[in-house]
Amino acid sequence: MSAAVAQTHAQADAVVAPEVTLIEVAAGAMKNNNYLVVDPVTRQALLVDPAWQRDKLEAALQRAGATLSAIAITHAHFDHVHLAGELSAAHDCPVWMSQREIETSGFDLPRLLAIDETPRTLGALRIEPILAPGHTPGCLCYRIGGHLFAGDVLFIEGCGLCRDEAAAHAMFDSLERLKRELAPDTRIHPGHTYLRGPGVPFAELLRWNMYLQFPDQSSFAAYRLRRGQDPRKLVAFR
Repeated sequence: MSAAVAQTHAQADAVVAPEVTLIEVAAGAMKNNNYLVVDPVTRQALLVDPAWQRDKLEAALQRAGATLSAIAITHAHFDHVHLAGELSAAHDCPVWMSQREIETSGFDLPRLLAIDETPRTLGALRIEPILAPGHTPGCLCYRIGGHLFAGDVLFIEGCGLCRDEAAAHAMFDSLERLKRELAPDTRIHPGHTYLRGPGVPFAELLRWNMYLQFPDQSSFAAYRLRRGQDPRKLVAFR
C-alpha cells in the first residue's frame, strides 16, 4: 500500500469531532435539553429529542449554517418527540428510534426509521446507537465522537425513573454497560438539567453519581423504587 493510500485510509477511519450546541427549551414547567450536532466537514446536522420551541431550533440551524439531515430520538415520551414530526416534514429528513421503542410505545410518523445498534454515518460523523432500556423498554443513547446523548437514561446527578422492578433491573444493567463501554473523558449530555449543566466528563459521574455506585440489581432497584420520593423534585429542572 502506498503512503498516499495509507494516509487516505487513516483519514477515513479517523473519528471526526462533532460541533455540539445545547439548545435549552421549555413549555411551562417542562424544561428540556435539545442538542444540535453538526458534522464540521459537510455541515450536515442531527437534532436530538427536539421539543417545545421550534424557533430556537431553526435559529440554531441557521447560525450553524447546517442542513438538518436526521432527528435522533432517545425515547418516545412526549417531551422528547414533540417536534419530531413537524421538523421531519419541514426538512424532509428521517426520525430515528429503536425498533423496541416503536413496538412498545406505538409511536409512528411518516418518516420514522426503526434502528438498532448498527453504527450510522452522517457526513463524516460516526453515530453509535446504544440500547439502554429501563426508563422505557427501548431507550437509546447516542455516542458521537467523545459525546454521549443520554436522554433520560443518565443525568449528571442521577438516572431516569423506572416504572417497576423489572424496569429498574434493566436500568441497572444499562448503566453497568455504560460503565464498561464509555471512556472516562466522554462528555455526558442528558435530556434535562438539575444542578450541573451538560457536558460533564463521565469520570466525574463515576465518582459521585450515586446511581452508578450500586453493586447489584436488587440494591439498585430498592433505592430507585423507594417510597417517599418527592414528585416535585422530579421536575425541578434548571
